[in-house]
Amino acid sequence: MTALDLAGPVAVVGTGTMGQGIAQVALLAGHLVRLYDTAPGRAREAAGAIGARIDRLVEKNRLTAADGDAARARLVPAEHLTDLADCALVVEAVLEELGAKQELFRALEDIVGEDCLLATNTSSLSVTAVGGALRNPGRLVGLHFFNPAPLLPLVEVVSGYATDVSSATRAYETARAWGKTPVACADTPGFIVNRIARPFYAEAFAVYEAQGADPATIDAVLRDCGGFRMGAFELTDLIGQDVNESVTHSVWRSFFHDVRFTPSLAQRRLVESGRLGRKSGQGWYDYREGAEPAEPHTAEPRPAPAYVVAEGDLGPASELLALIREAGVQVREDEEDHGTRLVLPGGGQLTLADGQTSVEFRDVVYFDLAFDYRKATRIALSASQDTSAQTLSEAIGLFQALGKDVSVIGDVPGMIVARTVARIVDLAHDAVAKGVATEEDIDTAMRLGVNYPLGPFEWSRRLGRTWACSLLDDLHERDPSGRYAPSLALYRHSYATEKREGAS
Repeated sequence: MTALDLAGPVAVVGTGTMGQGIAQVALLAGHLVRLYDTAPGRAREAAGAIGARIDRLVEKNRLTAADGDAARARLVPAEHLTDLADCALVVEAVLEELGAKQELFRALEDIVGEDCLLATNTSSLSVTAVGGALRNPGRLVGLHFFNPAPLLPLVEVVSGYATDVSSATRAYETARAWGKTPVACADTPGFIVNRIARPFYAEAFAVYEAQGADPATIDAVLRDCGGFRMGAFELTDLIGQDVNESVTHSVWRSFFHDVRFTPSLAQRRLVESGRLGRKSGQGWYDYREGAEPAEPHTAEPRPAPAYVVAEGDLGPASELLALIREAGVQVREDEEDHGTRLVLPGGGQLTLADGQTSVEFRDVVYFDLAFDYRKATRIALSASQDTSAQTLSEAIGLFQALGKDVSVIGDVPGMIVARTVARIVDLAHDAVAKGVATEEDIDTAMRLGVNYPLGPFEWSRRLGRTWACSLLDDLHERDPSGRYAPSLALYRHSYATEKREGAS
């Protein structure tokens, strides 16, 4: 099967932000689009709003006037559900309530032709469950667009348990013909993006709950060190705390309260207090008029150490050695030691975050994982109450000499970026092992769906295939709740790699 013939009308049921966005995508791909909403007059209002957006595209020279006129002419508000009888595809974007979706599709089955493809845009419900109420669930597929649909390229094409292969293929090819980047996935809680992205929020909230750092500092480290487009706190304020928490709870419940997906108590309190983010004026941050912007913790200037002793190549942080030399700090190499740390002039050690804590060792400062140490503008350091003032000062001064802002956080195992990336990598390996999606589609989904600087498997290859498992093992030893226990898939991947490397 191929993409829908352009002569086949497309219907969008539901005229909220997502429904309007999907309708606009289909319109500009050349389809006749019928827009339906149960609320009287809502479809006509939505058609007017879509037409206005098309006019703005013409004004910005992103669309010719003729193409804009043709697109508006193809948009038809439907007054009755029966007006959708000749449609080749119906995309549902109504309330995220299972009963409402099932009722809609049952009604559509009695109206549309047998070859009409039915699609749900659900982000949190089971596609299998939505289709379970149909006489022919094989023609129902998930088409999960991301908001705003006209701008974001990713579409998750979700096959329910009963979805026909031909239906999924047709939906996939249609999304691609519409200029989108489709990824195929099985019907699992959260699909790809909302399943694998949970640690991005969860670990930031966990560091905050452990009083390791404040929201502004955690966000700054995720952005300026980790390479993420936004920090977890500012992003959930933008999404809406109630919306983000609802997705987290849905995934957690759907996985039978798996500890890896446990919601945040701090976020629960935020929602209970009505601080939902930008839309309510307050969330993790204060958006009210006159409010002072929250600033990350940044250490005061310290002198750079005259030299450091490199014991080993620093593993994933090896590019730091070149940066240190370029900054005029002498690097003395200990060729007999096979460790992965720097020794400072005062005798203290500077080590990449590995899932352990500073308090366990004599005079150790940890530094966080960076997406790109040369481009990073901020580095997080972690020290305990037993770390000497000289060692911490020398560590701060060293990174400041590299042109970095330095944020000192609490003695949090795995710090901020490192633990977040390790858990994302782990969930990605687990998803592949369970047939959710391919490595390539997962990497594509995480880059395009949530703007990660790298896909999980790209990260894994860059950091070393045993890195994530080793860090999570250390974290699990310090928090044996199961939250950080490496998945069997990641363990097998890491162990097999170690065996191959040992054999060579």
